[in-house]
Amino acid sequence: MVASPFSAVFLMQYVYCGDPWLISGSAFIANALCVGAVYYLLCALIRKPAACSLIVHTCCALFGALNYFVSVFRGTPVLPWDLTALNTALAVSSTYDFTPTLPMFLAVLLLVGMLIAVIFRHRRDTLPFASTPRFLLPVRLVCLALALLCAGLTSPHNLSRFNVRTDVWDQRGAYQKSGILATFLRNTEFMNVDVPADTSVEKLDQILSEVTVETPVLSLPQNPHVIAIMNESWADFEEFGNLELTQSVISRFSDLDNALFSHAYASVFGAGTSASEFEFLTGNSMAFLPSGSIPYQQYILKDSFSLAAHLKQLGYQTAAFHPGERSSWQRDQAYPRLGFDTFKSAEELDVPITMEHGYISDETDFDQIIWEYEHRDPEKPLFLFNVTIQNHGAYTVKDYPAAVDLLDEPEKYPMAQQYLTLINKTEEQFLRLTDYFSQQEEPVLILMFGDHQPSVEPEFLEKAYGVGTETMSMEEYMNKYRVPFVLWANYPLPELDKTETSLNFLSQLLLNCAGLPADSYGQYLQSLQQDLPVLTFAGYMDTLGKAYSHWESTDFTAMIQDYQTLQYERLFGTYFNDQAETDPEAAAQP
Repeated sequence: MVASPFSAVFLMQYVYCGDPWLISGSAFIANALCVGAVYYLLCALIRKPAACSLIVHTCCALFGALNYFVSVFRGTPVLPWDLTALNTALAVSSTYDFTPTLPMFLAVLLLVGMLIAVIFRHRRDTLPFASTPRFLLPVRLVCLALALLCAGLTSPHNLSRFNVRTDVWDQRGAYQKSGILATFLRNTEFMNVDVPADTSVEKLDQILSEVTVETPVLSLPQNPHVIAIMNESWADFEEFGNLELTQSVISRFSDLDNALFSHAYASVFGAGTSASEFEFLTGNSMAFLPSGSIPYQQYILKDSFSLAAHLKQLGYQTAAFHPGERSSWQRDQAYPRLGFDTFKSAEELDVPITMEHGYISDETDFDQIIWEYEHRDPEKPLFLFNVTIQNHGAYTVKDYPAAVDLLDEPEKYPMAQQYLTLINKTEEQFLRLTDYFSQQEEPVLILMFGDHQPSVEPEFLEKAYGVGTETMSMEEYMNKYRVPFVLWANYPLPELDKTETSLNFLSQLLLNCAGLPADSYGQYLQSLQQDLPVLTFAGYMDTLGKAYSHWESTDFTAMIQDYQTLQYERLFGTYFNDQAETDPEAAAQP
């Protein structure tokens, strides 16, 4: 009975990473306590320790396998807040490869052996000393006491005493070194948003009073139609200069007339689409929210400020569509709260559907954009926000006709090969889209940007970056979060430089190019960006391109704390609501 929690932890770590010896001794004990809380409770209830041992070993093996596959698919293991996104995970799970590993096969053999042993000793499987009726209750109470003791020692605070460490930038490594269960529980500490030291009205007024920003000088005869496309996993690996491809998959964006092609920084890598759209739509940063949190499920629980709400107040028709599951990331609940009049998903599209590696294609997606434009409210300008799905992982579809590859290492990276072929088709379809809108008489502004880089072979990524993950500088590390964006219009755009930005600032550039005013929060973001053009969960950058970690104390620390204070009030307070009521021109009402 004493050994079962320890052997279950060993099995779980073996299934997860193939090397259970990576975990430290004290952390191993901490994980055994986590398992022990369940094991001894089962013993008290069922009274059959061998059967209970089989149950906890099976659960641990399954949890280890789950974390392995999730780590492979998106780069991070299972986190506490993932439990709120089960529907989203199930919606895309059919496209991933669940080939078992050798440790998983061996774990199955072990569990089958344990099952046979439990069956054969069923009658003798009883708690020690419990065969005598008068000892049965005391023994069960002892088991219950052990369960409570173990549970009491597995609070996040107590787990830290066992040297269980979390690492928000390397959750996979933390799960290997500190154990899956204990690290998972320690991560629950990050589910609460830190409250800034001073959120008084005086402090908020003081921050906003220091804003200095020029108003847009672009003058148009009418407000333009605005189309924002967040393209799934769209990345620019060619910009680093380390890849020779059979054909470029991104160069034609730079050749577009009357357009800006540049790059922005996201807060997520390999997954976490909703975090990127949250940053773009709200101007808020994931830097001030718990690692891996899912804003739509956790924070957009009421009518909230957003780009859509702002444009709606300026007289726009606001529409959103995503050719995937309607309930993914709970968009069906979040979008109305963010100010969208309508939301369409895969089952509601109005155009013929074509597929690419199991997902609705960008060809169909962009056809729907055209349909929405042609069926817009003629009395209002249109704001359309679209999240594509064609380039979603996994990139493991068998016999997919990949057409783009590396010249020097053909067919070495099949996932990357499939991915590059997909984004090449995105390029073709975007050019078709701009060709259509170039023929429209009314002004139209289109922004397309990536939400995060794809989860393909790590070796390919290191080849693209030109440096291994272990030896990256802070600037090189930030490249993992770098995504392209392109701004195009069928009317003359103002002069634009290629200054770097991040997704939380990107909507302000969109407003400027549309000749539209920002609200007070947007004006603050525009002012902040003059000193800090990039601010993400991973880090931030100054105007010279130097990157900093959030762990550092720099000349920008006070500035970042002010941003955190305003964002907290924007999400959870009433200051901006009160401002909107007293001065509608200053703040868009949600």
